[in-house]
Amino acid sequence: MSVRPSTDTVPRAARTPFGLASMAEKKASGEPIVMVTAYDFPSAQVAEEAGVDVVLVGDSGAMTVLGYPSTVPATVEEMLMLCSAVRRGLSSPLLVGDLPFGSYEVSDEQAVRTAQRFVKEAGCDAVKLERGGTSIQRAKAIVESGIPVMGHIGLTPQTATALGGYKSQGRDAVRARELVADAEGLEAAGCFSIVFEAIPSQLTDVIMKRLSLPVIGIGAGPSTDGQVLVFHDLLGMYAGHAAKFVKRYAEIRGQMIAGVTAYTDDVRNGRYPQPEHEYTMRDEEVVKLRELLD
Repeated sequence: MSVRPSTDTVPRAARTPFGLASMAEKKASGEPIVMVTAYDFPSAQVAEEAGVDVVLVGDSGAMTVLGYPSTVPATVEEMLMLCSAVRRGLSSPLLVGDLPFGSYEVSDEQAVRTAQRFVKEAGCDAVKLERGGTSIQRAKAIVESGIPVMGHIGLTPQTATALGGYKSQGRDAVRARELVADAEGLEAAGCFSIVFEAIPSQLTDVIMKRLSLPVIGIGAGPSTDGQVLVFHDLLGMYAGHAAKFVKRYAEIRGQMIAGVTAYTDDVRNGRYPQPEHEYTMRDEEVVKLRELLD
């Protein structure tokens, strides 16, 4: 194949690696934290060159790049493959890997063992797990093993069915109170950050006043310390349903289809390849080849 992946990114000396302390510093100074998802080497390079702070290899990759109908089928091995590819494309952003459904819920030992694989085999700087409840204990165990943990409350896709589908959470006082308890529990467990997904802005405002760690929002309003969007959503690469909180910054899928359609048309009508796309031999070498064959 002719593809030669470029390894050129923003010069390493130009950007200081973004770590856990960097997140705390940004929260303290009020400077927003920028986070995106990425699932492969080229998208990681784009995130690097765009200057984002944190890259999450989300289990949303199960739907956006692996073709599953939900995040649930993603395996540890599949997530490790995606994380490893992203790691090779990054030098500055903090890399967080999502622990997939079924890889941490059974016991603290299972949770720690899975998290260790994400750090050791894929080069992640931290891991993320969903929900409060028993996940708080799992987060605590992972943190105590020496691995940074990012929490995630609100709409948690791995358990969307139990939550009534892909819809916002915490819209009534009872459920909102549960989310407050989850957030406080995750902070007490030692998480360095929490993602708030699809919760009312008013609830975000309430919880933000009760936490001291950096909070990243996705459909949680403007008062969080940073924002995250799925790579394929913000660039218009994914044909699936877009949540209310998604803002399109490009429409790449349409351009990709147009490009491949033009290529298909050129091949079928003999317009590609042209002489400028060919490699040639010197005439004397052609003569010599014919002599050798004869």
